[in-house]
Amino acid sequence: MFKTALAEAQDAIGGFLDHQLARLGDDRVAAGMRYATYGGKRLRGFLVLETAGLFDVPPMQSLFAAGAVECVHAYSLVHDDLPCMDDDDLRRGQPTVHRKWDEATAVLVGDALQTFAFDLLARPDAGDAAQRIDLVATLAHSSGAAGMVLGQAQDIAAETAGAPLTLDQITELQGNKTGRLIEWPAMAGAILGREDPEALLIYARAIGLAFQIADDILDIEGDADKAGKALRKDAEAGKATFVSLLGLDGAKARAADLVEEASAALAPYGEKAQNLQALARYIIARDM
Repeated sequence: MFKTALAEAQDAIGGFLDHQLARLGDDRVAAGMRYATYGGKRLRGFLVLETAGLFDVPPMQSLFAAGAVECVHAYSLVHDDLPCMDDDDLRRGQPTVHRKWDEATAVLVGDALQTFAFDLLARPDAGDAAQRIDLVATLAHSSGAAGMVLGQAQDIAAETAGAPLTLDQITELQGNKTGRLIEWPAMAGAILGREDPEALLIYARAIGLAFQIADDILDIEGDADKAGKALRKDAEAGKATFVSLLGLDGAKARAADLVEEASAALAPYGEKAQNLQALARYIIARDM
């Protein structure tokens, strides 16, 4: 059931973004936007659809928020791959945007994807006026200087500081860099359903941290061909990770504990949350 639901969500989000981005034309930036949003796991968009579905929000409405968070995520990857950041050549098994075109194009593609996300959230079909304002405000906060961008800045600062981060520091960093864009989809589902987001935020915080721990484990044990990107860069650079701080077995145990925390938070939703329960398990079992 979960795999089918995820595949259907991936197709729906991909088709939605293809349709929306096709309206921008065929210039280099528009082509780069389509390239950067192609493929991927679409887990953040899936979270929007599933959490909104708990409250019987029509998928055609929640696709605007799902597409928006996928655009913000894609923008963050395009910029993160740049030589001034992580300097990566591959993303999802394909040349990164700055390798396919050039650095200036990659900067502009990222900028355009970020603003396009808010364009989608402002559309009348995304919700009523109050919902749209709430979606825009919360995504801006989650992705900006108090959220994802802060996490990126903390990551860069850690690389130049010369001293490995503590467990508390890396948990805070990853909570911003990765976690905020996993928390927002859960919040968006509650906004669209006009419900209290607290239980879903507890769930999302747990799976957000589990997601990053799983990434650190994959960086050690994963297959670069399956991952579609370079692996073991953190270890070679001497960066502190959950694996370096907890050990491989300790990191796996912590991730498993977080899945249990996430599952417990979903108890109020009963069987309607089965796919969200399965997503928590998938996050630490994935191989890419």
